[in-house]
Amino acid sequence: MTVSGVALLSICTLLGVLLGDLLGIALGVKANVGGVGIAMMFLIAARLWLVRHGLLSHGLKTGVEFWGSFYIPIVVAMAAQQNVVAAAKGGPIVVIAGIGAVAVCFVMVALIGRLSGPVETMDEIEAREALEASVPHFKSGRIG
Repeated sequence: MTVSGVALLSICTLLGVLLGDLLGIALGVKANVGGVGIAMMFLIAARLWLVRHGLLSHGLKTGVEFWGSFYIPIVVAMAAQQNVVAAAKGGPIVVIAGIGAVAVCFVMVALIGRLSGPVETMDEIEAREALEASVPHFKSGRIG
């Protein structure tokens, strides 16, 4: 059911908001720091886990894709609500934390990319699965 995808998104959103609030408290900022981004990372990780274990049903996939299409407008709306100028006037720690977070993300993405080796994208996985379903004797990349 599509409602399962919405439930998964809700769980990821609640966890993201909770961790964003905790990160804000840890940084001394009275705001949610990165909650939507954290939620989307949880959603991506959950979807990948479900695909790898063969548990991603059509309804679940539909619900996740439905709300995934709203991601950019939601982030833009949430960013519009935050007063970045007031936060920057609050002290240099906010600017340092922002620059530090972006630097850490760049380093981690590069590190994970180098350590993981060749990885299939979701499009490649779905294309391979479609090929396996259409060709009865298709096994591990070879026909026959």
